[in-house]
Amino acid sequence: MKILYIIIGCIICALSYAVFLIPHQIVPGGVTGIAMLLHFLYHTPVGLAAIILNIPLFIIAIRILGVSYGIKSVIAIFITNLLIDFLVYTIKIPTPTNNTVLAALYGGLLLGAGLGLVFRSGASTGGTDIVGQILTRFTNLSVGMWIMIVDFVVITLAGVTTGSFELALLGYLALFLSSKVIDLVLEGMDYARAAFIISTKQDKIINRIYDKMRRGVTVLDGYSPYTKEKRPVIMCVITKKETHIFKSLIKDIDDNAFVILTDVFEVLGQGFRRRI
Repeated sequence: MKILYIIIGCIICALSYAVFLIPHQIVPGGVTGIAMLLHFLYHTPVGLAAIILNIPLFIIAIRILGVSYGIKSVIAIFITNLLIDFLVYTIKIPTPTNNTVLAALYGGLLLGAGLGLVFRSGASTGGTDIVGQILTRFTNLSVGMWIMIVDFVVITLAGVTTGSFELALLGYLALFLSSKVIDLVLEGMDYARAAFIISTKQDKIINRIYDKMRRGVTVLDGYSPYTKEKRPVIMCVITKKETHIFKSLIKDIDDNAFVILTDVFEVLGQGFRRRI
């Protein structure tokens, strides 16, 4: 299944470059972005140049991230870049738009979706993707954020080299979108929320949650240093769609209740679906 995700992700990445980014000269950063610059300046094949430039990073990936990661990354690197050259030079696939802003938008979205699938399968398409995977192990920043930081430098260099700062601005836009979509694919959308309630009417609240929402609750031992009193804390996990009902329920019972709602990215247990 992971190999299938890698292949699908590589196809999406290649399409983003061949259909939107390369025809409009929008450099989204990374080693492939450097390969695009070489293509614009010296007419070298984008995919082939990217494969050659990725060799040293690939060696680093094997040493730091492991052989399994390295092998899967080699597969992803070759599939993505060979497919880019196939689409651009053999098929000569046309772009569906002449609008560079739309090209940056859809190119960034597709690139992020493709990279996210590849990352989720434990691989990389090379370049700053590998750098992001490495750096995120040693910091609190996400993979997408590291890619955005490193690629910012590449896009700036592209603007200076080509003399088109408008295209550089579009490159920043594509980079931002792709980074956000990568994190979305890796972490998922918040589909559940955890609620923490402190109230003097906890028994009524618990019974109402059981009766009206059919949700389980857990009562935690709380303590207020200010009043020197013990205060039970009700914890409950609900779906995002149940938020409005839940808040109305609490307000009807105790309008002065202290309620904390926080997003949850995954819940394992009865009543909640498992993420893919």
